[in-house]
Amino acid sequence: MIDFRSDTVTKPNTAMRQAMAEARVGDDVYEDDPTVTTLEHTAAKILNKEAALFVPSGTMGNQLAIMAHTARGDEIIVGAHSHIKNYEVGAAAVLSAVSFHLLEETRGILPLEALKQSIRGQDIHYPKTGLICLETAHGSGVVAPLEAMQAIYHFAKDQTIPVHLDGARLFNAAVHLNCPPAAIAQTADSVMFCLSKGLAAPIGSLLVGTKPFIEKARKYRKMLGGGMRQVGVIAAPALLALNTMTTRLKSDHAHAQKLAKQLAELPGFTVDFDALDINMVFVKTAYDREVLHNAMLKKGILLGGYKGDMMRLVCHHDITERDIDTCITALKAILPTL
Repeated sequence: MIDFRSDTVTKPNTAMRQAMAEARVGDDVYEDDPTVTTLEHTAAKILNKEAALFVPSGTMGNQLAIMAHTARGDEIIVGAHSHIKNYEVGAAAVLSAVSFHLLEETRGILPLEALKQSIRGQDIHYPKTGLICLETAHGSGVVAPLEAMQAIYHFAKDQTIPVHLDGARLFNAAVHLNCPPAAIAQTADSVMFCLSKGLAAPIGSLLVGTKPFIEKARKYRKMLGGGMRQVGVIAAPALLALNTMTTRLKSDHAHAQKLAKQLAELPGFTVDFDALDINMVFVKTAYDREVLHNAMLKKGILLGGYKGDMMRLVCHHDITERDIDTCITALKAILPTL
């Protein structure tokens, strides 16, 4: 099956499975797992932060950051189309008892002037602005300019408001910007990034920040049931992904560019080339999406859904250039029958 639904669908390769089999392990709640410790130290070093915490998912990493940065009753500033707001089950309201102040993003970034106007004053009726949340690469397929993120961070520091970065696809963003991932990480006090998306590990994300912040987040992780035991068996492929998979992301981006160009040549397909910064292709189709998906499924190809008449097709470690050719050939054969 050729699966374009997401970069979360990759299967662990032979090296990852071997690393799992040979992993040195210990009880991570006691911080005794040497493989997890190595993974966390490696992540902190790469992003030039003091410490890191291995967590099962990006959602948990984001929520731990909100819990550790804020107090009950705070308001956090988030993008109206951000993952934290739209795709984390409203967890911030339940776990941290915070409310959202929504800002409309401009190509994935919070406009600085609108952000400045959103900071709460001392009026007795207002909640405190407890946190600013950024996201890059954004779920809409775009990468925020580094200068814009730096400007937000400098403003936030002046206001003594912490900044958290949902960097689920941080390394994709770094590839697009042609900069070290640490350069992006320095625009936030804490950063979450996923190992199970572009980096193709089978499970896990990392939260990085200062040592006191990570100590606080570690305790909240335990509270949420995320205190894992001999977890080196999944930290081992994650470490391998962090050390080896970051250098191959350019090929995913190149494959997405090729896929986008070929889709745009098909009748009834309109590609959003303005949202083509990383490995995701957003395309509108004039065809009934369910009918199209079912027809492609019979040919062994899974297309990604999104919203309304928009599809999202994602290139990843398990998608080859030949797979893209196979997809386009299948579409050309199917479309006249729809």
